[in-house]
Amino acid sequence: MTAAQRPRYTLTLSCPDQVGIVAAVSSFTASFNGWIVEAAQHADSETGLFFMRQEIYVDSVPFGINELRKRFTPIAEQFGMIWKIRDPDVPHRVVLMCSKQDHCITDLLHRWSTGDLKFHLCGVISNHNDLRSLTEYYGAPYHHVPVDPKNKTPAFTRVESLCEEMDAETVVLARYMQIMPPHLCEKYDGRMINIHHSFLPAFIGAKPYHQAFERGVKLIGATCHYVTPDLDAGPIIEQDVARVTHAQDPAEMVRRGQDVERLVLTHGLRMHLEDRVLRYGNKTVVFA
Repeated sequence: MTAAQRPRYTLTLSCPDQVGIVAAVSSFTASFNGWIVEAAQHADSETGLFFMRQEIYVDSVPFGINELRKRFTPIAEQFGMIWKIRDPDVPHRVVLMCSKQDHCITDLLHRWSTGDLKFHLCGVISNHNDLRSLTEYYGAPYHHVPVDPKNKTPAFTRVESLCEEMDAETVVLARYMQIMPPHLCEKYDGRMINIHHSFLPAFIGAKPYHQAFERGVKLIGATCHYVTPDLDAGPIIEQDVARVTHAQDPAEMVRRGQDVERLVLTHGLRMHLEDRVLRYGNKTVVFA
């Protein structure tokens, strides 16, 4: 087994910044000869918060994860930490949501099927039937929940019910072209990820590429962010851009933008799945 294949526990934490945090956590791991293979930290001077992420080889810990959590609890309480330790044998349970456009969902399904993105795919929910055959080709359950523009409540009630039935831990809006109701945004706060076809905060809402064309921009982009009740204004996980010129019309900008969208969503989801994203307020620390 190579070093990259050795299973790792992931410890993430945030707390008020103060002297002794790094020493306490490192000493704790060293006390049982735990092997820290990756470590990152950040202190935010404006908020006075400290953030840390560590990966520890599972086979270097002489007891199970529940005991590891139990032994770490006194340190967490001492420093007022918000923390978690993730077991690599328990993958994230993910629900994908889509509409008619297939570029993002195709990329995610392919990477999931090849093991490039490691998660348990609970199913796909869509307000159209266009992508059923694609989804079922990959062996994933497909749930068609049409949305009545005049009364969207029954559809979102069904979406919520399906997510509960599938025990979704993370919900990914892979170009699901509907505005999620506030109560669902709050229910999956920090666990619902969206890809927006714009370099936010510019050009929010519908048809941002057409807005960009009208504005004559030279860069278009995409933004992966957590969903909040405020439209396209949640904490940003990942962004990227592509250069355009006066020669591109809106259709060409859409084509170029879609390439950026799928890469940004994939990378943003990967960071989330690997517990590399620590949220505070409407911002994030991303230990890439």
